[in-house]
Amino acid sequence: MDTPANEPSCGFFLPYQRRWILDNSRIKLMEKSRQIGLSWCCAYAMVRRHCARSAGAKTLDSWVSSRDELQAKLFMDDCRKFASVLCSASKLKYNFSPAAAGAGGAGDLSFAGGGRIVSLSSNPDAQAGKRGSRLLDEFALHPDPRKLYAIAFPGITWGGSLEIVSTHRGADNFFNELVLEARHGGNPKGISLHRVTLQDALEQGLLAKIKASLPPDSPLLDLDEAAYFDSVKDSCPDMESFMQEYMCQPLDASGRFIPPDMLEKCLYKDGEVWNTALDDDFRSADKAYYMGVDVGRTNDLSVFWILEKLGDTLYTRRIDEFKNTTFSSQEAVLYAYLENPNLRRACIDQSGLGRQFAERAAQRFGGVRVEGVSFTAAAKEALAYPLKSAFEDCRIRIPDIPAVRADIGAIRRSGFSGGGARFSADRGANGHSDRFWALALANHAAKGAQRDAKIQLVKNLVW
Repeated sequence: MDTPANEPSCGFFLPYQRRWILDNSRIKLMEKSRQIGLSWCCAYAMVRRHCARSAGAKTLDSWVSSRDELQAKLFMDDCRKFASVLCSASKLKYNFSPAAAGAGGAGDLSFAGGGRIVSLSSNPDAQAGKRGSRLLDEFALHPDPRKLYAIAFPGITWGGSLEIVSTHRGADNFFNELVLEARHGGNPKGISLHRVTLQDALEQGLLAKIKASLPPDSPLLDLDEAAYFDSVKDSCPDMESFMQEYMCQPLDASGRFIPPDMLEKCLYKDGEVWNTALDDDFRSADKAYYMGVDVGRTNDLSVFWILEKLGDTLYTRRIDEFKNTTFSSQEAVLYAYLENPNLRRACIDQSGLGRQFAERAAQRFGGVRVEGVSFTAAAKEALAYPLKSAFEDCRIRIPDIPAVRADIGAIRRSGFSGGGARFSADRGANGHSDRFWALALANHAAKGAQRDAKIQLVKNLVW
């Protein structure tokens, strides 16, 4: 059966494009991979609506907001191409008028049956006072997406639809807020939510479309879908960028890894004694202590953090901090702790300056009790998440000290929301969240140790 002239062809459009074109919801939103032909099919859908209006039908203009002038021109070029086909088939006339110099946007396309497609400046205020349908293309990339939405939405009060199309630009972007609200927050705005990752697009035939447009000598012609997927992934600067640009996973670069309310529940109460001295109580039988050591020398602190395990909870008992202190002086304090048999296990940062520090301690006290940890991205992730779990379950206690709270609060998770995170903190006068990492190492020491002192561990585990 032939496809009507104003209907999207099953052979011409891929399934995800066709679903988007045929969705007549009042508000619809597409979170998408880069370069999968969505803006192109949006141009078709918009021209199709204007060509399909019957005589005497209510005619509304369509307003397009692109992220920059070049993108606006490309979109209007696609509109003109589709109009030349669809209007000819529908025996309608159209006219394109380029934008005046300095007006912003890329002109307008007017139809003989009434109505226009108008390219607007990316300035949100350009949306004010205009009735009709809206397309907010690459919404998350606009300077102020929240303001753009706020001014654009009232324009559909008297009819029309609002289409929002974008790749992600961070977890704290308003675009992601809309996605999460529609998916997990009860969808109060009634958004019709679409999602197409690169994998989705490839599974629905994207690669064949790409190959059809390539020159005969392109190396991509020899790739299948899996190889093409890997080629795109490997060409990205890092995994986090790939996940955001192609897999609809926004980067989370702003939120605190351990939120203040989670931290508050694990603080010692006012007046509660937590700091344990190196006395007989520290050496008494049936005690189980675990130490984390983050090594610094000049710019950063060295921090020794000792936890005591009571039941299923870890209690902070000592925090020693050293700045501009010789390694020999720090070693003397470390060895005094390790000579106590109740200090079951110590995990030491062996990155950079800490390598010799960790190796010497392991040689003296044995790899069973001393573990060197290299601070790779994977190691930091393995340290940070178990510590966060301890805070979530209130299975750890820390002192209410401003510097401690600041260090823990400064840690940011920079990575895609599905995992593979990178952890970082701004460097301040008191170090680089050294207390956080010392605590994470102490927690790691406790989690990796058995209850008795006869622990069997691989010596000097390197991540």
